[in-house]
Amino acid sequence: MRLLTLNTHSYIEDYQMEKLDTLIEAIIMHDYDVIALQEVNQRLDALVLNNGPIKRDNFCHVLVKKLQARGADYSYYWAKAHIGYDIYEEGVALLTKHPVITSETWPLTQSTDPLNWKTRVAVKMSIDYKGEVIDIVSTHHGFWNDDSEPSKHQFDRLFKHINNRITTFILGDFNTDACVNDAGYDYLITHGLHDTYRLAKVKDSGITVPGAIDGWKHIDHHQRIDYIFVNKPLPVLHSRVIFNADNFPVVSDHFGVDVFIDFT
Repeated sequence: MRLLTLNTHSYIEDYQMEKLDTLIEAIIMHDYDVIALQEVNQRLDALVLNNGPIKRDNFCHVLVKKLQARGADYSYYWAKAHIGYDIYEEGVALLTKHPVITSETWPLTQSTDPLNWKTRVAVKMSIDYKGEVIDIVSTHHGFWNDDSEPSKHQFDRLFKHINNRITTFILGDFNTDACVNDAGYDYLITHGLHDTYRLAKVKDSGITVPGAIDGWKHIDHHQRIDYIFVNKPLPVLHSRVIFNADNFPVVSDHFGVDVFIDFT
C-alpha cells in the first residue's frame, strides 16, 4: 500500500495550476492507494455543486476531475474546518482508489465556529483494501502550547475515533516537531501510534517544513511536522519526502510524505 500526505496550501500558492499539475504527475506515477490532503480550499463565493458542501473550485474536486481525465479514478471526501484568508473555506480531505465502506468527520477542537481560524476537524474513511477493512484519517491540528485550543485535547479527540481492532493510518499536518521532547510528538507516540518514518527500512531526512511558514513565522530551522502514523507496527519499505525540489518540484509551503507499506 502506498500513501501520501500533503498540506496543499491550496490557492495561496503562486503558479497554483502548474503546481496542481505537478501533484497530478506524482499521483499518476506512484499510483497511490490513499492520499490525505490538508488546507484544501474553496472560495466562499464559488458555485455550490449538487446542494452539498463541495463548490466548483474545491481543490480536491478539481484534482479528482483532472485525475479522472488521465484515467485515474479516486473517490474523495472533504470536510470544512474554518474560513481562511477571509475568502476561502478551508478543510481536510481523503482520496482513495479502493471501495469506500463508510466515511465520517468530527470536530477536533472545542470550537466548531467556522469564523474561528483555530477550529479543526478530521475526516475518516473505512476502505476495502484487498478484502481487508482499513481505516484512514486525514487530520490537521493546532499547536501544542495554544492558550485556547491546545493540540493535546485535539489528539485526545482523535484517539477516541481510532478502533485498534482495525489497522488505522492517520495522515496529516500535526504542527508538532519530532525533535521537540515532551510535547505533541512524544504524546502521540506514548499513546500507541507508530511513526512510519521510524519504522521505514529506507528513509531520508523526513523534513517537511524548510523554515518559516504561516503559523511558524518565528522558526528559522527545518522541522518534521507532517506524518503518517499507524496504530500497529507494520513493515514499512520506505518513507520519503516528496515535493521538496529533490523529489518532484515544490508545490506548497509544506513538503509531502510518501510511504510504502508491505501488506504481503
